[in-house]
Amino acid sequence: MRSRILASRDWIRSVALVGAVLVTGVALAAWKSATARAASAAAARQPEPIESVNIAVAKEREYRPTTTSVGTVLALESITLRNELAGTVRKVALVPGQVVETGAVLVALDVSVEQAELDAETAQADLAATTLARLERLLQAQAVSQEEVDQARAARDVALAQIERTRAVIAKKTIRAPFRARVGLADVHPGQYLNEGTELTTLQGVDAAANVDFTVAQAVAAGLRPGQSVTVFAGDSPTTARIAAVDARVDPTTRNALVRARISGHAPAPGASVRVEVPVGPPTAAVAIPVSALRKGPGGDHVFLIAPDSAGKTRAHLQPVRSGPVLDDDVVILSGLTPGQRVATSGSFKLREAVLVASDSSR
Repeated sequence: MRSRILASRDWIRSVALVGAVLVTGVALAAWKSATARAASAAAARQPEPIESVNIAVAKEREYRPTTTSVGTVLALESITLRNELAGTVRKVALVPGQVVETGAVLVALDVSVEQAELDAETAQADLAATTLARLERLLQAQAVSQEEVDQARAARDVALAQIERTRAVIAKKTIRAPFRARVGLADVHPGQYLNEGTELTTLQGVDAAANVDFTVAQAVAAGLRPGQSVTVFAGDSPTTARIAAVDARVDPTTRNALVRARISGHAPAPGASVRVEVPVGPPTAAVAIPVSALRKGPGGDHVFLIAPDSAGKTRAHLQPVRSGPVLDDDVVILSGLTPGQRVATSGSFKLREAVLVASDSSR
């Protein structure tokens, strides 16, 4: 009997415990539900977040695809100065970096022997001329034959030719600047003996213009014509040059063709390496937006379009695009945008799909 009473009491306590747990769970669920409804109501009463951005309008501009090549600046006139005849240096006027005028004496070799020969030949020519004049007078008096007069005239002509030959040798031993140029490095000194063909220095013309030689693929070269413009970059400074000629031969190894362009204004120093932008194909219309509007991500390039929703609120929408080259402060958009669409610029990094936006300024 006692055991039955104890068992009954245990069962009552278990039922009471279970009932207490159920009541507690129901109460907690009711409290949580009430809290969630209160939070939702509070959130509904709060205004939607707004991001401030600058807005620009996509515009249409002319765009011409380009390819880039590395070019070398060449002076219009450039030579390596050498002596044609051997001799001892008597005078040197080679100052590196100095600009010399056309005809200026740069190197003079010793011509004392040639000068003595010239004096002797001049005296011989004078004697031959005097003899010829005397014989011509005697011929009029029929005192000499025509043959003697002819021999005297030939002797006079030979003497004059020898004079011209010696003068030419003296001129070749006096090396002059063939054009207005800047002198390069030199290592020539008075008293130095120079063998024939010794390199003396280099001369670079100082014209305002210069040539730029560069190579392009044969398909690009086929579309180039003399007079077309290319852009030459020496550092960050662009200079316009015009194509002067396209080589008729294509390199069989690289399949590239050599192109020469002419810079008319201030040009970099001869031998300088420059970057050349060469147009490819005809100009086309493209869409341009500020560089700051273009965003890059794992999915590729994109922008945020700014447009009103059905309620009239301005929102941002992610738009994938295909970007092209940068032109000044703008970037060319090859696909994904049309002129007139509004895009976010400064502050676009804060945006996400369908976020509400407010513009600070527009461009």
